[in-house]
This record gives sequence, structure tokens and C-alpha cells, in this order.
Amino acid sequence: MTMNLAGVEVDAAATATYAHLFDALSDPTRLAILQHLATGEHRVRDLVEHLGLAQSTVSAHLACLKECGLVAARPEGRSTVLSLAAPAPLAALLRATEDLLGATGARVSLCSHLVRPEAS
Repeated sequence: MTMNLAGVEVDAAATATYAHLFDALSDPTRLAILQHLATGEHRVRDLVEHLGLAQSTVSAHLACLKECGLVAARPEGRSTVLSLAAPAPLAALLRATEDLLGATGARVSLCSHLVRPEAS
């Protein structure tokens, strides 16, 4: 479905998908999880320990990140091992975000290992 806003065609479904992704990236806890996963694979238990949050809270944030396709999960024994689903595109997005924040006068940078991951 497209909407016509002041003569500009806008794809409502695509816009909603973009909004869902940016919503997933808008939470500080979810960004912290992504930073941890940028250092390598983690189990939920590891993230709970690193973040100091309840397992149910970490799991809820992970569900959001998995739904958006940012986090991949694979079973390993009785645990689930988590990793970034697309580290290079995520790093590119975060570099672009840093550039945009710099252009608006709010220069910040996330952990360098997330924005500039080691070459595989």
C-alpha cells in the first residue's frame, strides 16, 4: 500500500518495516546487547551476567532483536548461542549514524569493536 503525502509516494509497508528496525535500535539495553554480541557469541546466561539484568528482561530484548533479524540464535546442547546476524551491515549503519549525529552536533561513538569489527 502506498500513501501520497504532498505529491510524494510513500510505501507504507516499507516505512513500517524501517520504523520497526529503528525502534529495535532505540533502546539502550538492546544496543548494549548488540555491543556484547559484536565481541563474539554469547549465551543468554552470559548476557544476563554482563548486563546485570533479569533473564526475562534480556530474553524479551533478544526476542525483539531476533524478530528484526539483527540477532541469530543456534542451539548448543541445552543452551542457545547468540550472535549478530549481519555484523557488516550493522556496523555500516552505526558508522552512518555516528556521521549523522556528528553533522547535527551530537558527536558520539559506540564501542569501536561494534562499528569497526575485526576483519573475518
